[in-house]
Order: sequence, then C-alpha cells, then structure tokens
Amino acid sequence: MGEVGIFGEYERGELIEGQLVAMSPIGSPHSAAAIVLTRILVRAVEDRALVSVQLPVRLNDRTDPEPDLTLLRPRGDDYRSALPGPADVLLLIEVAASSLEYDRGLKRALCARHGIPEFFDLDRSRVEVYRLPEPDLGR
Repeated sequence: MGEVGIFGEYERGELIEGQLVAMSPIGSPHSAAAIVLTRILVRAVEDRALVSVQLPVRLNDRTDPEPDLTLLRPRGDDYRSALPGPADVLLLIEVAASSLEYDRGLKRALCARHGIPEFFDLDRSRVEVYRLPEPDLGR
C-alpha cells in the first residue's frame, strides 16, 4: 500500500471488512512488549507452533488483520503458499495502547466470528483473555 501511495512511508494499515484501516504507529512500550512476548512464546512453543509477529491473517477475502503476535499451527511450507487462515491460528495477541477500543471491540468480534479460539489483549496494566469469544461483541 505504501508503494502505490495509499499510505505514506511510515504509515501502517490493514484490510478490515473491505476497508483499509490506518493502524496506530508503534512506540517504544508497544515494541518492548512485542519483543518480550516473542522471546517468551518462541521458547515456550519450540517446534510445536510458529510465532508470527505483525503479519496478516486471512479471515476472508475482505479481511486481513495484522495482529501483533499470532501462534500458528506448523505447516510444511511455513505459509509460503498462502497466508494463515482462522483454522491455522492457535492464539492471537494484540498489544494495545491507543487501539484499546478497536482491539477489544471490532478486532475481537472478527476473530470470534471466524472461530479463532483465543484472543489476548494486553495493555500497560492488564491482560485480557478471551477463550471462545462471543462474535456479537464490538458491534
């Protein structure tokens, strides 16, 4: 999107229900949380899962959110042939600062609607865990 001028060089965005949605810039606290979580997850899962950092998950042909971290089922091609879909996701994690309302509302509802079994939302003061989240939230 940056290459064709939709977003500026340092802007970020994701495809949500057919709309390009601008994402908040990543600051130091967000980066630090993602780095620490990545290290913890990689060590914890070893070869039992893949840790994906800020890469898209294809929920459908109109929705490719880019969660901060995703635990994926291992796949022989390491997802070269296609983006991971809902059935590939074991856990999705959002690190929230300025995006709390968006993450806890629309993104959580999208994940639930598409059958993602666990959604974690982290901010500076707490971790929210949603197991088998309800799809009508955020609407």
